[in-house]
Amino acid sequence: MAKYNGPVCKLCRREGGKLFLKGNRCFSDKCAYDKREYAPGEHKGIRRKLSEYGEQLREKQKLKRTYGLMEKQFKKTYKTAERMKGITGENLLSLLERRLDNAVYTLGFAVSRKLARLLITHGHFLVNGKKVNIPSYVLKPGDQITICEKSRKCEIIKNSLESAVRKTRPEYFDANIEAYQGTLKSIPERDEIISTANEKLIVELYSK
Repeated sequence: MAKYNGPVCKLCRREGGKLFLKGNRCFSDKCAYDKREYAPGEHKGIRRKLSEYGEQLREKQKLKRTYGLMEKQFKKTYKTAERMKGITGENLLSLLERRLDNAVYTLGFAVSRKLARLLITHGHFLVNGKKVNIPSYVLKPGDQITICEKSRKCEIIKNSLESAVRKTRPEYFDANIEAYQGTLKSIPERDEIISTANEKLIVELYSK
């Protein structure tokens, strides 16, 4: 599977805002975006006015990079959202939020989505009592995520859980850190999803 292996702090600088791709480091004084908020490249500090297409592209790139997807994966998710009942843009955000890797990150079982994907593929999590190692698995309301018993002593997961106690979560996720469990309570509504992306521009881009 294709994946981005370059410096992730450059992605935040390119999109002009924090995408929180480095976990706790993004909240510390070591954050590269706080030190250099200008776009990467030779002409630092210069942000040209974007065309209509440019604005649509930047919104798509911002959302895609926030969830750590490559173009093929993102477009496949968009096509699924398009076939669903309701508003395509809101369906897209809902599908992204219900991905297993995002749920593991949001619940606080991993400090970043990238780490969440790694832990999932290594078989550290159960969904409704069954091991699932597919990061793109889409959760349904009522699905319960549990850290495998043997994985609870893993140093990386223990460190993530220590940070999870202070973490705020959307209403549609319920975390029980002491029981090493979390649940998707309901389908995320647009006003509940914490995202600055303008999904309408993404729909316009793919509708061309």
